[in-house]
Amino acid sequence: MEKIPMTRAGHAALDEELKALKSVERPAVIRAIAEAREHGDLSENAEYHAARERQSFVEGRIKELEAILSLAEVIDPTRLSGTVKFGATVTLVDEDTDEERTYQIVGEPEADIERGLLNIKSPLARALIGKDEGDSVEVRTPGGEKSYEVVAVRYI
Repeated sequence: MEKIPMTRAGHAALDEELKALKSVERPAVIRAIAEAREHGDLSENAEYHAARERQSFVEGRIKELEAILSLAEVIDPTRLSGTVKFGATVTLVDEDTDEERTYQIVGEPEADIERGLLNIKSPLARALIGKDEGDSVEVRTPGGEKSYEVVAVRYI
């Protein structure tokens, strides 16, 4: 199986989620199922069906997180330097609007564009790999062609 690149912070967050699912969510769902069973006829018991759905989601997420963490390759960005690569925190300026944005290039499981965590497999991240401060980047996005200038590359 292919290793999944991940930052230390991303690995820790997924590990915490897994621990919470196993120690808090799973027991809570088991209690909810037991309580719902006490209400009688299971075929028409909405609480029971909702608890079983929740249990299915929790168990599925636990399996997913265990698989991701077993394949994780934790990369420490503070040990890197140079051109843009995995883990880099990159400040870009949109050449059309002069809007400045900062992203950290991270693995797929920890990506969250709202928090500035850019998926390594995204078109923008792929275009940035190997670039340096002052370089221009052309990216084909669903909204059309975009041009960015790399203002800063940091490894924090």
